[in-house]
Amino acid sequence: LGGNQPLPAEQAFKFEAIATGPGEILARFTMPKGYYLYRDKTNFSVAADSGVTLGAPTFPPGKDHSDANFGQSTVYFDQVEIPVPLARTNTAAHTLALTANFQGCKEGSVCYPMISSTLDVNLPAGAGADISTSGTAPAVAVANSDSRFQKALNGSLWLVFGAFFLAGLGLAFTPCVFPMIPILSGIIAGAGENISTRRAIVLSVVYILANAVIFTIAGVIAGLAGNNLQAAFQTPWVLWCFAGLFVLLALSMFGFYELQLPGSWQSKIANVSNQQSGGSLWGVAIMGALSALIVGPCVTPPLAVAVLYIAQKHDAVLGGFALFALALGMGAPLVVFGASAGKLLPRAGAWMDAVKAVFGVTFLGLAIWMLSRVVSAPWIMLMTGLLAVACAVYLGALERLADGASGWKKLWKALGVVLLIGGAAELIGAAAGSNDLLQPLRGVGGGDAVTAPSEQGLAFRRIKSLADAEQALAAAKSAGQPAMLDFYADWCVSCKEMEKFTFTDARVKQALAGFVLLQADVTANDDTDKALMKHFEIVGPPDTVFYDADGKQRHDLQLIGAEKPGDFVQRVGGVRR
Repeated sequence: LGGNQPLPAEQAFKFEAIATGPGEILARFTMPKGYYLYRDKTNFSVAADSGVTLGAPTFPPGKDHSDANFGQSTVYFDQVEIPVPLARTNTAAHTLALTANFQGCKEGSVCYPMISSTLDVNLPAGAGADISTSGTAPAVAVANSDSRFQKALNGSLWLVFGAFFLAGLGLAFTPCVFPMIPILSGIIAGAGENISTRRAIVLSVVYILANAVIFTIAGVIAGLAGNNLQAAFQTPWVLWCFAGLFVLLALSMFGFYELQLPGSWQSKIANVSNQQSGGSLWGVAIMGALSALIVGPCVTPPLAVAVLYIAQKHDAVLGGFALFALALGMGAPLVVFGASAGKLLPRAGAWMDAVKAVFGVTFLGLAIWMLSRVVSAPWIMLMTGLLAVACAVYLGALERLADGASGWKKLWKALGVVLLIGGAAELIGAAAGSNDLLQPLRGVGGGDAVTAPSEQGLAFRRIKSLADAEQALAAAKSAGQPAMLDFYADWCVSCKEMEKFTFTDARVKQALAGFVLLQADVTANDDTDKALMKHFEIVGPPDTVFYDADGKQRHDLQLIGAEKPGDFVQRVGGVRR
């Protein structure tokens, strides 16, 4: 062959394998200069009746490489050795047929099709390895752009802190953390009329530290125990209880009563601002802890990486340190906000009552938002409509403006009228059977609009158990179809975001044409759900797993969290390549 002609596959990728002991095989690939092997397209298998079960290969670090065939990938040049653990029921010495499936390219030239090579490996007598914990499973890619967090956990302690602190800063401006702002504002507003900036900063720091500590403890326990962090605190009875707590806090803001510590406690705790839980450091710490457990734990890529790391490596110290840094990053902007609120909030007078009323309404809104995870949409629309109408009445929407009213009076009345109209629309929509909070009147008087094809989501096949998933994925592989397995729960806010905005997008539907669409509803979080998530190394929903037409799981394309339609289309496109 000429010098520029690609080598035959067997010369470009030399595959060798030897047994290094009764419980491990060492696979080796050797490539000439200019050729490279894809890590995520390399896997091993043996015959089902061989008496041997392969564990997860321990892939060494590769090189990040970008090419026109598969985009950004991890590849190996020159030579790579991959230990493969194995469990055995046949402990006698025998010959094992090991099959390697792999793919690679010549740099700047061609990309080879999938290659399959089978070698006989002489296994010595003896027991195999415990593959339930041995080896390093192919890392669950939380998104191509988030692999840096996985690398950070293998770096220095300060690198871990910096990476996760910056991730927390980014999360501070997401809908997951936004509800903490009115909670902290309400705490500061309830601390008294003459709160100083110093006091506001102290309250904010205590709130954030309590949030970070509880966040870290819960994350470490979840990682070590293999539990779903979200589901542990998103069960209906817990959400109902804390929604009720927010209602009680709102009523306190409205002046119906004061939340006071018991008399015996009041005598022991000094310098408590008006003896209100809002101004008490203990009360602030409790609210910070509740925020961590109820409002904050959205499953996001960096959080998922830390919890998965703890679960797989059982390094609670490093994983907990990462979670603490993540929580501090999320709370840093709240400290700045709290310090500013200490200056901006009115000190005394009727304005203070108005500010407290605003925070009271915000607490009621938070209660409704929490219940939206366990209550059907029409009821959420009904509660939202009632709250909006009540606010409109309070703002004077139904009262006549006095002659010569100020511009502020007119502005509040205008806002009240808008809330009255919006609240009425929610009530009418709820009565008409609508389930869209943002478009309550869609379909009222003409039901076709509600079920327009463009607004419908994907036609998923629901699965429950691991056996259901394996059967469906095997059928997809036999048919030569790619597959997508989506993990969903009713209490998962980001799941509903994907359902409403991503899975209804026409571009997404077109990109998924020909896919076998599977969805696991893990709302119950029962033993069957936990076993299914454990098998796929899922921390919590939303999590989307992809398989190509050959039945190979695309770890590099797995999505943890929600994603916009455009980015999701690009991700799906990678499955077909």
